[in-house]
Amino acid sequence: KMDRNGNRLTLETECLRSGTLPSIAYGFKRCSQKHKIGPQEKFCNHHPLCRAVWQAGNRVTRFIGYDAGERKRYEHSRKFNEADKKYENRYPLIEDWHWTRDDCIRAIQEAGLPLPGKSSCFFCPSMKREEIEALKRQHPDLYRRALAIEENAMP
Repeated sequence: KMDRNGNRLTLETECLRSGTLPSIAYGFKRCSQKHKIGPQEKFCNHHPLCRAVWQAGNRVTRFIGYDAGERKRYEHSRKFNEADKKYENRYPLIEDWHWTRDDCIRAIQEAGLPLPGKSSCFFCPSMKREEIEALKRQHPDLYRRALAIEENAMP
């Protein structure tokens, strides 16, 4: 999202402006919807190829990266798939390959690629202690920004 001046609005900016923490700190789970799924939806809604698929009465195939250890998420997500008029969700790690997280790590390493980090914000209240300590060591600037958000949200 952008403000009136064309400046990009981030969750960090939103938290600092409102004096709050991400919604998960208050028991809500809106971050993924608002900052991951929403932007992807917006992109597809305006992409000519997606629009052409929908105009033809078909659904766009979307690949979801749940691994075989995430059965609960997979089953929950599948409940909504048939009702979705825009997307056909596929789960290749579970449905086709039966890969666990360890299988994914092994394949990435065998390909000589770096392991991806966790897909959360550097200031996520759900971070584990070791993740916070790693952030402090590896990215002290981000660690300080996370502390600033917390301090700003204190009563």
